[in-house]
Amino acid sequence: MPEHDPAVEAAVKGELALLDPDVRRSPERVGALLHPGFREFGASGRHWSRAAIIAALAETTDLESPAVVTSRVHGVQLAPDLVHLTFDTECDGRRAHRSSLWRRTEQGWLLYFHQATPFSEGQE
Repeated sequence: MPEHDPAVEAAVKGELALLDPDVRRSPERVGALLHPGFREFGASGRHWSRAAIIAALAETTDLESPAVVTSRVHGVQLAPDLVHLTFDTECDGRRAHRSSLWRRTEQGWLLYFHQATPFSEGQE
């Protein structure tokens, strides 16, 4: 990641916020970080719409949720209004490679697309 790239830093900040249980429990806070056109292909293989992911996170996240550990975070600004992030997560023994596209809007940087692909140790 280039040093002091404000666009990449904003996307990383948003991504990390979306992994915070306090944020995930709040439909308003999650919604404020998701682009109106948001879509996701989850680690489960499920396709998520913006409304479905907001509802699911609010229903399934509690303060006792295990911490999500991130690693290998890398970001690149693809265009003035577009940042691509890749990173890995581990939570409760489950690992996933993740890829996100963040778009700059009048409201700031919003998550437009996310994909998670599960992997096992040794498949890194």
